[in-house]
Amino acid sequence: MRAATVAVPGHGPTVDPETLVSIAAAVRDHETLRFDYLGHRGGEGRRTAEPHRLVFTGRRWYLPAWDVDRDDWRTFRADRMRLRVPNGPRFTPREPPEDGAAAHVVRGAGSAAWRHRAVVRLHAPAEVVGARLTAAAGLPRADGADACVLETGGDSLHNLTAFLTGLDVPCTVLDPPELRDHLRAPAGRYLDAAGGRRADNV
Repeated sequence: MRAATVAVPGHGPTVDPETLVSIAAAVRDHETLRFDYLGHRGGEGRRTAEPHRLVFTGRRWYLPAWDVDRDDWRTFRADRMRLRVPNGPRFTPREPPEDGAAAHVVRGAGSAAWRHRAVVRLHAPAEVVGARLTAAAGLPRADGADACVLETGGDSLHNLTAFLTGLDVPCTVLDPPELRDHLRAPAGRYLDAAGGRRADNV
């Protein structure tokens, strides 16, 4: 399992251990997987894919794999996979997705797992912000020399607000508008606590 998995810190639906072991073995042995897959809209279809790595984000298990029918990289949630046996033929491993398996999963599926998604411009270089984040929180992309854009999310607007203020980096919320509204309340409380706003101006 260790050779076939990548962990990205953070908790979520459980997956049958036998399914994870079977996927990991297919990764190790370079065997094509055949499985029924339940899409996020509820439709189910049969898929054939060359598995690359299992990635655990702390919330869910994901499988970045080369989708044979779509001729492209795809990310599958392991809890939505129902494996068919036996596996398909062996394959020659391809060049991994850009930046590796963990980054591919975070970009393609990480933010979709959150109830509330957000896009934020942080006024600090991407490498500075990246050093303060776990991969599960998102991957900042450079937006000029002194800023970056982060696509992230949270189970609630309150959690998102706490996360952003905890970064200790000036930021601008690009989306959603309701997060901007939600940030105004603690901003006012912080200002009051610092003596910067008189009570009769509230």
